Amino acid sequence: MARITQVHAFGPALAFCIVGALFLVAAQNVQATPWAAVAAPSSGPPEVIGGVSNGCIGGADALPETGPGYVSIRRYRNRYYGHPALLRFVEDMGRAQQSRGERLIMIGDLSQPRGGRMSSSHRSHQNGLDVDIWFTLADSPAAARRLMDNRSDPQSMVQAGGRSVGAAWGPAQASLIETAARHPGVDRIFVNAAIKQALCRNSDSADRDWLRKIRPWWSHDAHFHVRLRCPAGNPDCESQAALTGDEGCGADLAWWLSDEALKPSKGGGSAAKPEPRMPQACSAILRDF
Repeated sequence: MARITQVHAFGPALAFCIVGALFLVAAQNVQATPWAAVAAPSSGPPEVIGGVSNGCIGGADALPETGPGYVSIRRYRNRYYGHPALLRFVEDMGRAQQSRGERLIMIGDLSQPRGGRMSSSHRSHQNGLDVDIWFTLADSPAAARRLMDNRSDPQSMVQAGGRSVGAAWGPAQASLIETAARHPGVDRIFVNAAIKQALCRNSDSADRDWLRKIRPWWSHDAHFHVRLRCPAGNPDCESQAALTGDEGCGADLAWWLSDEALKPSKGGGSAAKPEPRMPQACSAILRDF
C-alpha cells in the first residue's frame, strides 16, 4: 500500500504559519540541485518513488511537444517528463479541448527527466505526477511559443485584491478546470481562491462532488496545478492524505479570501529548512547512466 504524507493539504491555521517560509523560498528562487543537471530519463520501467515534494521518477516518459488539443510550452526547461498516467491525462485533456474548438491548451511544467528537486519555480513536481495547465488558450503552437517562451506569465484570471475573478475568466476556463477535476486519475487541483469561489458560485451541475478536488492555494491565478493520485503498481509512491469533508465552498474558502490569507505577514521564516532526506531508491535513479 502506498505510504501517506501531507503535502499541500494544510488547514488555514497551519497554512498561515508557513507563509513566511513560502516567501523565503520565493526569495531564494534559484537553488543548486543535481537533478536539474540530468538530461534524460533513467532506464527501466516507470516507477514513482516518494512524494511530490520529496521524490523522483524512474523510467519517465516525455510528453510530445504537440498533440490533439494541446501544446507543451517552455520546453527549454526540460521539465516535460512524467509517469505514463500523467501523459495520458494530458492527452485526455487535449482531446476534450479539441472537441470544444480549435484553440489549444498550453501545458506547462511536469517533472524533470528523473524528477527530483528543481532549481527554480517549484517545490513539488518531483515524482512525475504533477502538471501545470495555463488558463489562457493558444491559437496555434507558434502562438503559444510567442506568448510563453522566455516571457513572463500570461494575464491573471483574478482581479487586483484577490477576491474575485477578472474579465479574462470565462466559460472556457471554467470548463477546462471542471474537465480536469472530473478525471478519475486526479487527486487534487490547486488554484487561486477567487477562482475556487467562482466555480462554487457558478456550477449548476447536479453533481458538484468534483469541487472537493479544487483546493485554494496562493498564486495559481494564471494557471492551475493538477496532481494525480499514486498509480497502481507503484508501492514506493507516497500518497497525500485523502480529501475529506464537503465541496469546500464554505468556511474554509472564506478564510482563503480573508485579509489574514490575502495579506499574510512576511516575518515568518528567518532561515531555510534543511532538505529532507530523499528516498533511498532515488539515489540509484540519479546514478543510472
